[in-house]
Amino acid sequence: MAIPNPNKELNQRLRLKSLDAQFCSEIQQGLNCSPFEANCVLQVLKEIYAPFLAETSVKAPPGRMTLVCVAADEPAGKPLADCSKVTVSLTVHRGEIDDQLLIRQGPTAFRRTRLPHLCQEALSQDGLLTREDLAFHIFFVSPRTISRDLATLRQQHVPMPLRSTKHDIGPVLTHRTEIVELALVGKTTTQICHIMKHSPEAVANYLSTFVRCAQLHEQQLEVGQIAYLLRRGPALIRHYLELLHRCRSDKNMTYHLRQLLRLGRHAAAEKKSAARRKSHG
Repeated sequence: MAIPNPNKELNQRLRLKSLDAQFCSEIQQGLNCSPFEANCVLQVLKEIYAPFLAETSVKAPPGRMTLVCVAADEPAGKPLADCSKVTVSLTVHRGEIDDQLLIRQGPTAFRRTRLPHLCQEALSQDGLLTREDLAFHIFFVSPRTISRDLATLRQQHVPMPLRSTKHDIGPVLTHRTEIVELALVGKTTTQICHIMKHSPEAVANYLSTFVRCAQLHEQQLEVGQIAYLLRRGPALIRHYLELLHRCRSDKNMTYHLRQLLRLGRHAAAEKKSAARRKSHG
């Protein structure tokens, strides 16, 4: 019987959350090819495009970093290798406010202040962080240090949406539908951000997905088709369709739904117009 090697297993998990692994996973699922074939495609892609991408890449703003993590829709217990991955942009350092926090209270206070915000920021972009992500890719400390920080925050009843905690994974779908429901009862984006502790960009993203779901439903597409086109899980689409059904029996929600659909059509028209101007310019 093979002896478990924790370090080897850790390295494997970290390797699975990289851009290379994300690309290979997409190729295997999309083209139904083997891991060997997907890796061959990846190597050819690097040889051809890497020199050009390196020269034209856009630098991230100061204090931000890009990270690959597991998609929030993936259920607990699913093997990491089989999970869809997403790329999220995180605000690791907020400038002077974090400088002062580090100087006055030290690195422990800095981590415990930033941990909830980073986890929520990843969730807003449809990703879930793990202790390993926080330890090895963000704060560069041991997982035990992160575990101690998380234990302290849990005692303070601070919500921490982490993949490893089923209690935290449960509300992943709920918080999206809650945001949409708040918009349907007439709450403004500013009010939703305050209530749900989300950024305006995240709220706009959820509402945009809901509007697209409603538009595709009007075209009589099935749940699976809508999920495929929007690259979202069927469970989320079913939640959104339930909200649409509720709108039919509520005049206030119906009114705000029409407003969201009108804004969605206007935004789509603006995007098409901008694309035409760019092509002719």
